Amino acid sequence: MVKRERLVEEVTVKVLEILRAEGVQLAGPAETDMIPVSVSARHLHLSPDHVAYLFGDGYELTPFKKISQPNQYACKEQVTLEGPKGQIERVRVLGPARGRSQVEVSRTDARILGLKPPVRHSGDLEGSSPVIIIGPSGRRLELEEGCIIADRHIHMTPSDASNYQVADGEKVAVEVYGEKPGILKNVTIRVKDSYALDMHIDTDDGNAFLIEGSSSVKLLREDE
Repeated sequence: MVKRERLVEEVTVKVLEILRAEGVQLAGPAETDMIPVSVSARHLHLSPDHVAYLFGDGYELTPFKKISQPNQYACKEQVTLEGPKGQIERVRVLGPARGRSQVEVSRTDARILGLKPPVRHSGDLEGSSPVIIIGPSGRRLELEEGCIIADRHIHMTPSDASNYQVADGEKVAVEVYGEKPGILKNVTIRVKDSYALDMHIDTDDGNAFLIEGSSSVKLLREDE
């Protein structure tokens, strides 16, 4: 019976992924408990001053493609990250510009750079890792702090949070299906009116569970 139930869940996940990819409106989250998941590759956010420093006075970031959260986008602009042990080239900037520059990498990336960034919420940069950002002209921006490994998190609107019966800042677990199923714990709920429902993980987690684009995970209840 357990195997049969698991097979039904896996088939449901696949059908939901296909329907979502085709733009079909799905049932509300309270009925499905399924949440779309995006794998975030290494990237960075820049303050307006740092955009000007790396790319030139008056420079405006150029949108390349939309990402899962409203009014945010990947930019055409790319930079090089440098640490004590090495460099990573072609790291994409995300826009629009933010109040403070922030670099987000995976643990694998950090080893290449020779850095030890902490796992943090976005914007929690106090005491985080230093990193050097090199612009296209070769100009070097040395951040004393600002490099983190982003925590696993789920963006939700207040309506979503009500449907899922969770609160902002709460830690939850999600179940992953597919070829390498498993459970991801210590996932932070983030609630704001401007968010779109989506879970964000880094490439290390994505690779470990073979999670790719248009995937979904199941939010686990306390009794599951």
